Amino acid sequence: MISGEYCRLMARYNSWQNNSLVTAADGLCDAGRWQDRGAFFQSIAATLNHLYWADAIMLQRLMGNPRPEETLGHSLTSPSDWDDFKMCRAQRNQDIEIWAAQLDDTDLQGTIIWYPGDGATRLERPTALCAAELSNHQTHHRGQVHAILTAAGATPEPTDLSKLP
Repeated sequence: MISGEYCRLMARYNSWQNNSLVTAADGLCDAGRWQDRGAFFQSIAATLNHLYWADAIMLQRLMGNPRPEETLGHSLTSPSDWDDFKMCRAQRNQDIEIWAAQLDDTDLQGTIIWYPGDGATRLERPTALCAAELSNHQTHHRGQVHAILTAAGATPEPTDLSKLP
């Protein structure tokens, strides 16, 4: 389905696109980043926080933690300080790149088991599917943020994978 090389490419793309959005959002005031703009998570900041925490949870699942929600919260309001968010996001990008750098194709075989939400329901999915979902989920919500930023007058970089530096 996918390979370790694909995961490394998507990890690089993730970092590039997150940096693009953060740089574009730097041009807005704090209130502008938190302003309800009619998106699924309302604001730019809340959507970026959702991505930050969802990335952490999925990465923990991929690394073998079946209950990441027991130790990782998911918050649309935290980090609330923009400088803290930028630091945390950069570290999460690095964590994803380190995970991907260590993968070989056999690591993507098999299944991942986890217990989301209330911890009672056991889910089992192919590892490769979960790795692909990490990238797909990121792309989906970053597209929303890209559109919101553009409507707010900011200029994030293009999202085309072929333009990855």
